[in-house]
Amino acid sequence: MPDLFPSLNYTDGLIPVIVQDVRTNQVLMFAFANEEAVSLTLSTGYAHYFSRSRNKLWKKGEESGHLQKIVRVCVDCDEDCLLYLVEQTGCACHEGYVSCFFRTIDGEVILPRFKDPADIYSQ
Repeated sequence: MPDLFPSLNYTDGLIPVIVQDVRTNQVLMFAFANEEAVSLTLSTGYAHYFSRSRNKLWKKGEESGHLQKIVRVCVDCDEDCLLYLVEQTGCACHEGYVSCFFRTIDGEVILPRFKDPADIYSQ
C-alpha cells in the first residue's frame, strides 16, 4: 500500500486515535489505527481501527451496529495522534456504556449502562 499520509508518524505501524462525540464533546474511546484503517475511515466516512489483540482491521460497529460516522479527523501537533470527531450510534463501549471511560481508577462506575453486552453481541 502506498504511503497515503506521509506526514503521519506511526509507531510500529500504528497511530493512537482518540474518539470524541461531536455533539457532547464526551471522549468515547481510545484505539489504534494502521494506515489501512485511516484510509478506510477517510474513504468510507466510518471509523476503522486496528485491533492489537486480534491482530486485524475492524470497523467500529461491524458486529454491534453501533457505528461511528466521521464528522472530522484532526491530527495533533506532532502528527502522531489522531482525533476522530464522530456521530455515535448506540454506545461506544463493548461493555454497553456510551463511553469506554465509564469508571474511575478506584472502580466507581460514573455512567449508566446503555445496553447489556449480551443483547449487543448475541446476534
